[in-house]
Amino acid sequence: MKILSVFGTRPEAIKMAPIVRLLKQTEGIEARVCVTAQHRQMLDQALELFSIKPDYDLDLMREGQTLAQLSAGIFTHLDLVLEEFKPDWILAVGDTTTVLNTSLLAFYRKIKFGHVEAGLRTHNKWHPFPEEINRRIATVTADVHFAPTEWSKKNLLHEGIDPEKIFVTGNSVIDALKFVAEQEEPREITELRERLEIRELENSRLETGRLETTRPTTKRLILVTAHRRENFGEPMENICNAIKQLAGREDVEIVYPVHLNPNVQEPVNRILKGVKRITLLPPLDYLPLAHLMKHASLILTDSGGIQEEAPTFGIPVLVMRETTERPEGVEAGTLKLVGTETGRITKEANRLLDDASAHAQMAKAANPYGDGHAAERIVEALLKA
Repeated sequence: MKILSVFGTRPEAIKMAPIVRLLKQTEGIEARVCVTAQHRQMLDQALELFSIKPDYDLDLMREGQTLAQLSAGIFTHLDLVLEEFKPDWILAVGDTTTVLNTSLLAFYRKIKFGHVEAGLRTHNKWHPFPEEINRRIATVTADVHFAPTEWSKKNLLHEGIDPEKIFVTGNSVIDALKFVAEQEEPREITELRERLEIRELENSRLETGRLETTRPTTKRLILVTAHRRENFGEPMENICNAIKQLAGREDVEIVYPVHLNPNVQEPVNRILKGVKRITLLPPLDYLPLAHLMKHASLILTDSGGIQEEAPTFGIPVLVMRETTERPEGVEAGTLKLVGTETGRITKEANRLLDDASAHAQMAKAANPYGDGHAAERIVEALLKA
């Protein structure tokens, strides 16, 4: 069986890494990897971390290119790879422009397509943009659907997908996160914690998908990530103003690795640069980001992946979006949607910082996103398909 894994961004690489590794080790499978590199620098970080050497590197990232231009590049170059390798299966994960176009090319060439992380929905075509439509189209073209949760399976069933083609696997990001959490903490994170007076955690242990910790800290760490397209403009300014207000507390330190997109860089640097108790960093590799996450008391994010990862470490997450395609976390109590209004963000963050019982209730909620064995279930399903 010839299987081609295709991905183009760091989150995709992280989620595909456990699957790629297991495919390479599985007898009876010839596995190859193709990267579109729609995000070059951040993708390369993940490839190095997980020791993945692509068989095909399309190197399609161009400064300022539109989604249409990126799509045209993927169609033109990936099609040549499919002509050469002639895979029996193509795998892609999630909802990026790479996934959308890979699924269509698989359909055009009548190659079976397996969609990893299938069934996520907000049911709003503009939030998140363009991901909601990307994943819906991938669902239409897919031959098998690897749903991370029962909730995502229900979405697929509601859309008329054959239940025999749906496999609930958990999310492979938990597989990857367990691997990374076991690595030695990077020196840059240790030095950052020492400088900000955030002490090393004691009695930490990763067990059944959660990291149980005792947190003797002099200051509490708030980790921020915000970069979604739908938050560009006024929403991003509102988020920055909320962060600035929270920095007025003397018991916190706020760390914000800032995305390289100019629509993020401009408001963040204009509003937050030089503000006391706020540390702005360049984008972090996944290894240091995961270890920094372990030490946070609270996470503010509009990211998708962190919504799944933070519950593994028992960290409450405030999601700065109006909708989420990961409502399992909201239902479980690990996440809370707070939108992008400055007052709402600060109110909810202060509540968790001041109310120990409210913080503990979110921190102790069970992680609904998996047990770290998603890759095994996906490969087993492919072998039986």
